[in-house]
Amino acid sequence: MQRDVVFRAAGMLTAALLSVTAGTARAGAELSAGVWWVYQNTLESDFSGPSSAFDENLDAETGGSFADPALVVYGSDDGSHGPWHFSAEMRIGTGSFSAPSRNNSGDNFTMHKAWIGYDLNENNSLKIGKSQVPFGWKTSNFWPGDILQGGYGDQMDVGLKLSGSQSRLSYDLAYYHQDDWGETSTDTVDDNGHWGTQGTFDPDGVPGNADDYTSASYRKIKTGVVNLDFELTAAHTLGVSYQRGRMQDLSAQTAAAQNDDGKHDAVDLHYYFTHKGFNFKYRYIDASRDFSDMTSLLANCTSCPADTDVETTRHVAHLSLRKDRWNYYIEASRASTDTRNNLAENVEAYAPGVSYQYGPGWLYLEYLWQNGDIGSYGDVYEADFRTIYASFDFYF
Repeated sequence: MQRDVVFRAAGMLTAALLSVTAGTARAGAELSAGVWWVYQNTLESDFSGPSSAFDENLDAETGGSFADPALVVYGSDDGSHGPWHFSAEMRIGTGSFSAPSRNNSGDNFTMHKAWIGYDLNENNSLKIGKSQVPFGWKTSNFWPGDILQGGYGDQMDVGLKLSGSQSRLSYDLAYYHQDDWGETSTDTVDDNGHWGTQGTFDPDGVPGNADDYTSASYRKIKTGVVNLDFELTAAHTLGVSYQRGRMQDLSAQTAAAQNDDGKHDAVDLHYYFTHKGFNFKYRYIDASRDFSDMTSLLANCTSCPADTDVETTRHVAHLSLRKDRWNYYIEASRASTDTRNNLAENVEAYAPGVSYQYGPGWLYLEYLWQNGDIGSYGDVYEADFRTIYASFDFYF
């Protein structure tokens, strides 16, 4: 099955690239592609082990590794379809910021986005498909990713979004029916592993018995989102975002028992300051998830949430300076848990970096230090991790 999926993806990619190269692309469409990969060297890790990609002892011996390449294909309209628009991005490779165990393809490729848009008028537009969830802001680094924003950073979900502006007010109103294509994927691409993941479930509570089974745990569905941004001056913007929805229990072995009785909600307060090449952003996130009615998940999980009600708060800041082809930046975040039975202390993460636009792409040098992270149930846990990333991309 996975081999057939790969062959189909390869065929689609070959057709796209041939049409670009030969100049035979259909009028009204713009196609392009890119590649990226990373060199990583783990300096400290609580995730070490023979099957871990983040083993500090192995990297001390080998000097790190080049890893996670991806080939990325982009498609969009050229503006010749009047009020109609589209945008799509397909990624192939282990650097797709996805995983076969939790995405729709069951392999190392994914549709990061795919939407069709319609301009209602000069100030308002509708999108349907997989698009950016309008909730606060996403990180600007490349390889460290969402870090302690986990679950509320770079989310790409499937649904309907209205976006518009009036004077100094920008707004979004959206309904996302599910977080990814299909019925079992828990992938939001790029913000993965924070809304359920693959797990082992044990109905009788005795590990290693024949009744143990592997399944996705849960996923985010039926989510409403509202976002408001008000431009105070040309340099200062204040905003608020709110999302509320359901969570579907995917651990049940029958479809009838895969209820959507879980609930989630989150509020985000954010601020932007921009002046010439200087940029500062801040966001505060207060999030909760209620697993109390997800009976199959709670009865059979071997790795369970600390409590049925998960409560966290996050503070995230971004500071950057762009000068000519150079961009210098640092992103810092802090997360706290208010979940009963979770004894984790406040955790922090810092990701300084620099990027250089050499022409058809960028070079990035980034460092990540953190003493904790966000797990698949959206809660805080403690773990030390330090690594260096040098990543490369090229677009054509």
